[in-house]
Amino acid sequence: MLMKSLTSAASDPVPDSGTPLSVKIRERIVAARQRFNANDNIADFIEPGDLEKLLDEVELKMRGVLQSLVIDTDNDHNTQDTARRVAKMYIQEVFKGRYIKAPAITEFPNAEHLNELMIVGPIKVRSACSHHFCPVIGQVWIGIMPNERTNVIGLSKYARLAEWVMGRPQIQEEAVVQLADLIQEKTQPDGLAIVMEATHFCMGWRGVKDLDSKMINSVMRGVFLKDSNLRREFLSLIPKKTSD
Repeated sequence: MLMKSLTSAASDPVPDSGTPLSVKIRERIVAARQRFNANDNIADFIEPGDLEKLLDEVELKMRGVLQSLVIDTDNDHNTQDTARRVAKMYIQEVFKGRYIKAPAITEFPNAEHLNELMIVGPIKVRSACSHHFCPVIGQVWIGIMPNERTNVIGLSKYARLAEWVMGRPQIQEEAVVQLADLIQEKTQPDGLAIVMEATHFCMGWRGVKDLDSKMINSVMRGVFLKDSNLRREFLSLIPKKTSD
């Protein structure tokens, strides 16, 4: 009887309650052979209730970071709740686009057969550079050349898609490509153009400490890439005012 009990106990699954949730999520992603770079969306691997638990884990580890920085979080009233605030900021705000699914976008057929250049912007965007986690603040202009088969989406939806893509640790060049891929998939236009201008605090706050430097980059697709006159028209219609 004792031998049977021991055999039964040995075959029972080992509880994994001590395994950090971040490790479990990572294992799900690896098992699916998917990437989880800083600017990837991993919402497909987040289960109900996970974000609340992940918040607790990040808070705990952030406390360790503050301790290693020799900050007295027990007696300093300014930093007693800093670990929690930082955890909430990362998961619920600045990196939210990493953990939640894309915003619901209603697409409508191009009933009026619109085929003229449309520009949306400037759309204010906020992100953080994945090298130093310093803020990246800027604006985006989006140009669409629709055709009769193009899906039409509301103007505010472009801003929601931009916010979702930028709400992760990003490199500006990659962020613009990700946004272009997403809009291309949603609308299927003849042409797509995106210009982004941003201030990078990793240059103004540290390093060379250049507060006035900005980065501008673009993505041109379809007819914007082939037709230089259309490309010039789009660029000429973008206001010359730079981001604050």
